[in-house]
Parts: sequence; structure tokens; C-alpha cells
Amino acid sequence: MPRVKVSVIVPVYNTGKYVDECAPSLLGQSLPADEYEVIYVDDGSTDDTLSRLRKIAAGHPNVQVHTQPNSGWPGAPRNVGMRHAKGEYMQFVDHDDKLGTEALEKLYEHAKRNDADVVLGKMSSTMVRPRRLFRYTVDACTIENDELMQSMSPHKMFRRAFVEEHGLRFPEGPWILEDLAFVSAAYLKAERIAILADYPVYYWMKRDDGGNNTQHRFNPRHGFWSNTRTIIGQFKDGTPASDDIDALQNRLLHRLYHVEVLSRAREPEILREDPAEQRQRFEAARKVALEEFPAAVREGLPAVSRLRAELLEADDFDGAVALAERVREVKARSEVGELRWEDGRLVADVTLDLLRGDGEPLVLVERDEKWYLDPELLTGVPGTDDGWEVPDPFRLAYAELVVKDRDREDWWYPEGDLAVRLRPLGEGRSQVIATGRLSLDPERMAGGRPLERGVHDVWAFVQLLGVDRLVRVTGTGTPGAPATTPALTGGRLALPYWTGSGQLALDVDQRQRKLGQDISAAAATNSERIEGSSLPLPYVAATPDGTPAHLKLTVGTLGVTADLLPAPGTTTARLRLPARLKLPDGRHPVGLPKTAAPLAYAIVGDGALLRLEGPAYAVGGGRRFLDAVADNRQVRRVRRMLGRRVQQPVADTETSV
Repeated sequence: MPRVKVSVIVPVYNTGKYVDECAPSLLGQSLPADEYEVIYVDDGSTDDTLSRLRKIAAGHPNVQVHTQPNSGWPGAPRNVGMRHAKGEYMQFVDHDDKLGTEALEKLYEHAKRNDADVVLGKMSSTMVRPRRLFRYTVDACTIENDELMQSMSPHKMFRRAFVEEHGLRFPEGPWILEDLAFVSAAYLKAERIAILADYPVYYWMKRDDGGNNTQHRFNPRHGFWSNTRTIIGQFKDGTPASDDIDALQNRLLHRLYHVEVLSRAREPEILREDPAEQRQRFEAARKVALEEFPAAVREGLPAVSRLRAELLEADDFDGAVALAERVREVKARSEVGELRWEDGRLVADVTLDLLRGDGEPLVLVERDEKWYLDPELLTGVPGTDDGWEVPDPFRLAYAELVVKDRDREDWWYPEGDLAVRLRPLGEGRSQVIATGRLSLDPERMAGGRPLERGVHDVWAFVQLLGVDRLVRVTGTGTPGAPATTPALTGGRLALPYWTGSGQLALDVDQRQRKLGQDISAAAATNSERIEGSSLPLPYVAATPDGTPAHLKLTVGTLGVTADLLPAPGTTTARLRLPARLKLPDGRHPVGLPKTAAPLAYAIVGDGALLRLEGPAYAVGGGRRFLDAVADNRQVRRVRRMLGRRVQQPVADTETSV
């Protein structure tokens, strides 16, 4: 009997229909069913969840169901699942999420190949922004790679022997941050951590009833602040202390300070919550900041975050609110150069920057050979009358382009990096910007594989001066119009376009966009008449692989499927029609669906495609007359008797437009 390679552990409580929605992704894995097990642990559900689970288990020998009295939190059910697990590795899944079809197979192979204690699989989500941690696949790293702190959820694969060796368990009961406690302990103990970034492993999706959003986060019964202190203590115990802002311990604590503590002093939370309640959170956060975090953590923050920390630790709630109101207005802007196709890639120069609420650039002001934060941003913020110095304008600054699969919520990263630099604006003012090149290869974008059929939106994430924004890349093109020429890539059409809001998107394989009026209008200028040859299809770039695509056309009243081919020795494509067409003899317009202007005219005789003519071809009177009467049966009979025909069909089996 094959050994169990992976145990999938799923805690459930009053899940209802979401069990049935998640189950197919667990039971339909590419890993053989006898090589993995699914362990459901019901935490005392009071609805029909348990009966749903038992029904699933009855039809699948690799599924087991356990139940226990309600504990009120996922920690205890996960621990029960670990006690029953027989797999070499354990993968945690929440009951309302899903796995990619090859998730377990790919994770296990990556884990075994690299002898990993922990494997992080690429996550797709509707709830959080993409993480650059998943930009590249990593065979092995340790906690020294502080980007691991971007992913603290438990939805990972852990080697069971490693977990047992170190006695790793989830805190039980209503213990908020139980996932951070478990994962941080694993990171600190692991000798080899691997990252699988070229396949979407885990789909962390928002439920329509909001049931997977953490509620009552700050309920004192759940011990948010005491638990935060516990996790901080784990990192302090596991790493050496240092005054260096870039020392490992300070880099690891940065995430906890920024996310769990400083969020209480920043937008949107400080502006959204009830002021009385938020002030209590603010004061609790201040106490943790002062008592638990070394000064080097605050000193290592970028300019705006460091000012927030200063206001928090000075107990200046009103100042923090004022700063949050100003920063909330800051927007990211993208400048896109000429879009074009190069060697099968969609490329353009891109610049990203930040604008204040009044639409002016967010700047740095130079004074006495020092940089100071934009004084307009500090209006109304107490204690900043003399400005706020920015010792390092590039501290923790970065920017990246990302491409989102609109149908599947997958995020992918184009090739190349964006560089952060200062752009002088004159009069002692400069702006921190990010510049670089968009290079989007539809045939390799998805982890080295082709993008799936669908619409793919181009986004940018910027983190400059401590202000982070995720925005759609927007250009100056006409909304709703093509952004550049379509391209024939890997046997599919790739159509770049500006959305109705002017944002850049790429439709692969005509999911929503079709070759349209722009192509027909360009073709209308073609005045060629070619016997048995081809007319180029205007403005369709042919990429290097030369794979044909299929395109639906109309020839007269007939719908046909034609081949779209690269034109040898050119950067354009051509269209090859079927040689036989069930149409009356004569001249028939060749068009794309829902377009008025034809691409060409097909001359048909005896059901054969005789020749093609560009729409602007000046047909002579005699020829037009013969074409017009070519479908007259008596004329054809007489011509056959005389051995005269309009023209013999071409020898080729197919003819091209």
C-alpha cells in the first residue's frame, strides 16, 4: 500500500455549503488519492456541517472526519488533525478556501527535492494584495530571508517529523493570532524553508457572508495584546538583539510593529473606527510599542511610518488622526510610454510616483543639505513646524508591476525590476519615483507557462517614503480603445486595450475583446488583387513561435473558421480561408463578427475560393459584371459546354487573406 505523502488538515465549524464548495478542490488533486488523506475536524458544529462531512467521507476512502466539543477557535481542531495525520507532510486548509488542482503534487515534489521543513505555496486571494515573496521560486532559505514575514497564515506545508521534533502546536481556545504563533515558531526552528511561486497553490477567498473575516479582534477575552507580546518574545528569544536597524531581529520585528501595532495609528483604521474605541486601541498599542520594541525598529522605518510611530509613542492621538487624514488623500500615478510588441513581449516604459490630495507631487525639500518631508503633507500635524527630516529617502522603498488574471484571482510578475530614484523638480524640491520597463510575455507570464484565456489587468504596487499603494496602471490612451496592435502569440490572439476607465489590460484568446473596427478600417485601404496568394491582416503583430491561431469570420452569409498565421519574413500575420466555401458564385465580403467594414472580398466559383481582393481594389466594369452573374446556372452551363470558366480553382487546398 502506498505511503501517505500528504495529510490535508481542515478545521470546520458551522461551515454549511462552504464544505461542499471546498471539497472538490481537495478531492480532485492530481496526486493519487491513495497518496494523500483529507482530515476534517469538526469543532462542535450546530448546523448540518457534520452530516455534510460524513457524506463526503462515505464516498472517499482517503477522507476521515473527527469531531470534538466546541473550542471556539481553529487551534484545537488543527492540533487534533495533526495527531491523526499519517502523511510525511501536513498541509493546512481552511474550510472556505480552495487548492489548485496540482497543489499537493507540486508542493510535495518541491519539499522532497529540497528536503524542506516548511514549504510556502503561492497564494491567490480576493482579500489581500499580492506579495513579492511569491515573485520567485526559492529552493531553500531560512528566517534570514525576512520576506517570509509577508506570509504568516498557516496555509502552508510542514514536514510532520519536523513539527513533532520541535513540539509545535497551535495555541488552543479563543486565542487570536494563533496562526502567527505557530508559523513564527516554525520559521525560527526550520533549517530549510522552500517557496513555490510558479503555481497558484492556495486560493484564499472572501466569503459572500463575510464569515472568514476575523471578528472581535480586540475582544479582551481573545488576548490580542498579550498574544502579540508572546509572539514578539518568540522572535526575541530566537534571534540576537542588536542596535543595528538592519539586524535580523529588528527586521523581523518590523512586520509586527507595522502590522499589529502601528495600524492602530494609521488610516484606514484610525479614521474608520469609533474614536473612543480607537483611542483605547491607540493607548494599548503605545504601551506595547514602548515596552516591547527596541528603538532600532522605529528608527528603521521609512519617513511617514517613522512619523506615525513618533506620534504613537508620544501619545499624540490627535496628531496621528491629522496625519492619517493627509496621507489618506495621497494617490499613486502611473505614466506609460509607447506600448509595443518586441520578441513576443508587450513592452513599455513605466514611471510611478505619488501625488498629494491636491494633485501635486509629493516631494522632498532640501534644506541645509538635508531632506525634509513635503510640508504640505504635514499641515495640521503637531510637532512638525520645523519639518520632518528624512535621513534616507529610499528606506524600504520599492515598486513592482503585477498582472492579475481577472477570472482566477491569480497574480503574476512581469520580467524586470523597477528602480527607485530621485527626480529633481527644481527649487530644492525632488520627488521619489520608480521607473522601469513593463515586459509582459503572454507565453511565459504564468510561472513560465502561458497565461490562461481571459482578461489580465496590469497593476502596480509602490511603497515610497512609507506610503504604499496598489493601483491599476493607467495611460493616456482613449478609454475602450486598443492600447497597441494585437499580437499572435502561441496560437492565440493577445489584444492590449485601455478599459473604460483608461486602465491597461490584455485580453488573451478573445475572452471579451474581439478583433474589431480598427482592423477592418485599416484593411479597407488595401487595394491589392492577388491570385492564389495572401493579403496581410493589418496591425496584427506576429510573434516568433509561428503557431497558427483560429479566427471566426463571415464570408458573405457564411460563418467560417480560418487560420491566422505569421507572414514569413514580416512582423504581420495573414489569414488563411478554407479552399471550399458553400456560397453562390460571385464576390463576397470577408468580415469579422460585429464589424461593418470588410477585411477583403472573396471571389467564389463553383464552391471554390478563386481569389481575394482588398476592399479598396478597383474592380473593372467587365470583371464586376462577370462576378455579378457568375451564379447564373445557364451561364455556367454554357461556359462548361464551351470549355470556358471564370477561372480554374487554384492548386492549393487553402487560400489566404
